[in-house]
Amino acid sequence: MNALGNALLQFWKSSIGKKLIVAVTGILLVGFLIAHMLGNLLIYQGREALNDYAYFLHHFLHGAGIWVARAGLLAAFVLHIVATVALTRQNRESRDTRYVHEETVQAPKSSLIMIWSGLTVLGFVIFHLLHFTMPVAPSLSGLKDPLDPSRPDVYGMVIKGFQNPLVVLFYIIAISLLFSHLSHGIASIFQTLGLRTAKTRSAINKLSWAISIVLWLGFLSVPFLISVNVVEDDLSDPAAVLEEKAGTGGESASSTDS
Repeated sequence: MNALGNALLQFWKSSIGKKLIVAVTGILLVGFLIAHMLGNLLIYQGREALNDYAYFLHHFLHGAGIWVARAGLLAAFVLHIVATVALTRQNRESRDTRYVHEETVQAPKSSLIMIWSGLTVLGFVIFHLLHFTMPVAPSLSGLKDPLDPSRPDVYGMVIKGFQNPLVVLFYIIAISLLFSHLSHGIASIFQTLGLRTAKTRSAINKLSWAISIVLWLGFLSVPFLISVNVVEDDLSDPAAVLEEKAGTGGESASSTDS
């Protein structure tokens, strides 16, 4: 093994190395969650806004951009899970058995369920990919934008997907576990990077909770408001809308000519 490979192996074997991997991948994943939530909230601007956004993502850099992003996110997600599990096992093996019960009592509840909440979130991510990103249900995968049949109707897919109460319930449980995971994990990132001190601890804890709550509310607002029919399909007559848009375009052209 060359020097670089040996250095990377030693870095991985050390607890500090694993903590840094968890922290850096955690930053990337939190950044993705914020961007993903903001994209989801475009549903409140209607079909055209959300479908335009989806079209942009799938055609950025001639379609290569989304695959580069997916590959990077997958690598970060896998590294985050593997490093977290390995670090937990390493800490457990090095812990004196006489203090296991005492440490369990004193440890925060959120940290005790980090592994289980993380694995549940992993299951949720797989379900979410099969539900929306790469939908396996024909009733969702075959939807086309009624205003532009050449592209998928992401807006209609989200509306229809969250009309199933069991799906909404699963999303509520999974996003709530993600909230629990983030409320502890974001603060841990600052601690690993040496930014959480006695003076900054309170502010960082509040920031962690604030980010987690905003993400929790943002992600859950979509399935909840769809399930109670506050957000509905905004296009009852596609032909009429197309005719209206065509008429508006014609009027604009006439006005320009004059």
